[in-house]
Amino acid sequence: MRSNWKLRKNMHNLFLCMMALLVLITKPLEAFQGPALNQKLSYDSLPEVLPGTAPLTWQNHLSDTMMWGAHRLIEAKIDQSAQNRSQLWNYEFGSKESYQQSIEPNRRRFMQYIGITNSEVDTSYSAGPQPNIAPVTMQKVADVKDSEVIAETSKYRIYRVRWPVLKGVYGDGLLIQPKVKPVANIIAIPDADQTPEQVIGLAPGIPAESQFARRLGENGFQVLVPLLISRSEVDLASRGKQTYREWIYRQAFHMGRHIIGYEVQKIKAAVDWFKASDSQAKVGVAGYCEGGLIAFYAAAVDTRIEAVMVSGYFDSRQRVWDEPIYRNVWGLLTEFGDAELASLIAPRALIVEHSKIPEELERATAKPVPYLAATYTGYKGSIKTPEFEQVQQEFNRIDDLLKPDWQQRTLIAGGGNIPLRFGSQQALEEFASQLGHNQTLAISAEVPEDNRTAFDPESRQMSQVKEIEDHIQWLLRDSDYQRNRFFLYQVMPEFGQKKWSTKSYHPYFSPESFIEQGKTYRTYFWEEVLGKFYDHPLPPNARTRKIYDRELWTGFEVVLDVHDSFVSPGVILIPKDIQPGERRPVVVTQHGRNGVPQTLIEGNTSYYNMAAKLADQGFVVYVPNGLFRGEDQYRWLDRKANTLKKTLFSFIIAQHQQMLEWLGGLEFVDKDRIAFYGKSYGGETAMRVPAVLEGYCLSICSADFGDWSRKVADTHYYNSFMNTIEWEMPYFNMGSTFSYAEMAYLIFPRPFMVERGRHDLVQPDEWVGYEYAKVAHLYHQFNMLDKTEIEFFNGGHASRNDGTFDFLHKHLNWP
Repeated sequence: MRSNWKLRKNMHNLFLCMMALLVLITKPLEAFQGPALNQKLSYDSLPEVLPGTAPLTWQNHLSDTMMWGAHRLIEAKIDQSAQNRSQLWNYEFGSKESYQQSIEPNRRRFMQYIGITNSEVDTSYSAGPQPNIAPVTMQKVADVKDSEVIAETSKYRIYRVRWPVLKGVYGDGLLIQPKVKPVANIIAIPDADQTPEQVIGLAPGIPAESQFARRLGENGFQVLVPLLISRSEVDLASRGKQTYREWIYRQAFHMGRHIIGYEVQKIKAAVDWFKASDSQAKVGVAGYCEGGLIAFYAAAVDTRIEAVMVSGYFDSRQRVWDEPIYRNVWGLLTEFGDAELASLIAPRALIVEHSKIPEELERATAKPVPYLAATYTGYKGSIKTPEFEQVQQEFNRIDDLLKPDWQQRTLIAGGGNIPLRFGSQQALEEFASQLGHNQTLAISAEVPEDNRTAFDPESRQMSQVKEIEDHIQWLLRDSDYQRNRFFLYQVMPEFGQKKWSTKSYHPYFSPESFIEQGKTYRTYFWEEVLGKFYDHPLPPNARTRKIYDRELWTGFEVVLDVHDSFVSPGVILIPKDIQPGERRPVVVTQHGRNGVPQTLIEGNTSYYNMAAKLADQGFVVYVPNGLFRGEDQYRWLDRKANTLKKTLFSFIIAQHQQMLEWLGGLEFVDKDRIAFYGKSYGGETAMRVPAVLEGYCLSICSADFGDWSRKVADTHYYNSFMNTIEWEMPYFNMGSTFSYAEMAYLIFPRPFMVERGRHDLVQPDEWVGYEYAKVAHLYHQFNMLDKTEIEFFNGGHASRNDGTFDFLHKHLNWP
């Protein structure tokens, strides 16, 4: 088709010349003169500024201006978040029961954000026998050569234990059982880089005065000390460093789970056992640093926990985005700071110990100096001792939420408000008093000794990591079915109720119901997965300047306002042969990671000048600056946005809303024929933006299409994002709701195409073919198979610009 394009163009121009000559012959000369240039646009000689726009005079790099404006926008919204949270809370203080009822919706949302769901019973691992969650048990673990009792003093015995949590997931740790009836039950959670043995005194590394589990055990408490996933580094060669906690976080986050949620569920399961053993015995939770986070969150979730001590964690969370990536909780700051979480614990007791973070942890997580934000630095957030004034301010903010004396809470610090050593006697005594123990908590010189001959702490740690990983990978394996249950089978139950057939023909379905019901899922995808800015956009206030004057087209840099401080720059290419009154189709072409519009217009790149070639063929072409440029810059933008239930695509969609509005208003553009063609990260954009914005009449995804869930979360595939530097790629719970087939369902019934090089290592061919087969099946069931195509070509991560150009000509009806 395209091979005859130049011939057709010449014939078209000849026809126009003949018509002009005919007018000259048949009309008086004065009737032909027409309006002056300042009244009617002449496209073959456009001025330096596109008429109808203001001059663009900025000299700085437009991508940088766009990026830092986006950062300012989200930081301003984070600053406002604490004031806005009250809209989501409806505290009722009439009674404890009415209070719990009033905050229950907030608790449920918090549980969802940290990945605690009720779907475990519905998880199908195979078509055969299903593994059951074991009943509430606490199993003692010992090598056959060793005794069950791994240490004993005059006051208690210590056992290694494990307990069931989820299918295939167990808690693991040490249990201190006093030799008398326990005063109460306590779960003492060490930091992620500490072992249960250290906080009991069985292993070196923690001073005796901070061995808080041992102190509690010596004073008559039954104490369970769970193991947390550590910050040890995963061995990924040169593909970017990850800790075990990040390793679990990345895959879990995409599947709607979280390392925090897994560890909170381990605490909840332990509480189950305590309550099954003695329903009347009180249960408290105490933790330090990462253990403080887990203790705090567990108490917010589980109302059976009667008191919590948080050491080395409580603080303002307004800069939670600058804490380690594995603390990233979707939408946290929209609803929850630490004060709000304290209100979920109320009226139960809260003790906050202002303690010091280990210096080695502060050094290990510190931001590099100098910090080059436009590069990949490997920095993913720091942990450091907060200032007391900041801790006190957040602690005092609880008073703004609760009525006086509604909750027993104490903030404890050293003299002069300096940080204490964690697990101080003062803090523990205040904590113990809330559990019915009002005596001094002394610690003796009787140190327990580990009697085990065959124990490897690294093997125990790895076992805990692999149990959670295996659980997530089973969720991933089941995710196709889960997504169908979530979306496709809800709107088209017939697709999920197919019966064996030997017919050579099945009737097609009418698409109207699918299209109408799909609108609900489009809204969900935008608001709950990608994140939506609800602010009304600014007037576009378009500014332009001419940067290209080619034989067949003219190019202008464009800047559009979107929101306060946030702009949308790009380049528009306008063919010179547009006739007065004519409206042309537009192709919006999007570059990939670290690209700029010029990447698609000039130079020998893997895009093969697609934008310039499309303009040569008579299309109006618009090339936006993508936000995915500058390595750490865009990753940290996404990270900040996550705290407010937003992603990088919240910004990108807002930009495209403004682009579509502006482009559709140009006198030479047909607003009903605006197409999207993106490659690589631009292909990722081609799946998400047209799925949300119906202003795009078709979409082409190049060098990105496939099974997105496996691309993000599959730990087995060497080139998944689990094994690369792209830590920003997980979207919370996308794996259980939308992959690329489901995004294509949202594009339906508009034309949709995939361009795929067989040697592209983004995903294997079989993943691409499998995912596209679902798309083709959907279009076919509605008798619209002619509206979707896939072009495989024997190339790599590139745009071939062959079948895709034919697809654009066909479905944009050009020329």
